[in-house]
Amino acid sequence: MRDVEIRDDMIRLGQLLKLAGVADDGTHAKDLLDDGAVAVNGKPEDRRGRQIFIGDHVTVGPDEIRVTAG
Repeated sequence: MRDVEIRDDMIRLGQLLKLAGVADDGTHAKDLLDDGAVAVNGKPEDRRGRQIFIGDHVTVGPDEIRVTAG
């Protein structure tokens, strides 16, 4: 698991995927979500605009991301 720091209290899931380097761009993030490859706090997620908060865990295939304060 790796930590990804965010500046604010919240970030949109699509933005987080790009920030973490998991998605190259918004289209790639949407493709990952549409393919069912993304889970937030252990639950499948398909909404790119989902709000992600500090302390949330996002899984994309084998990649695990923990959102931390920056």
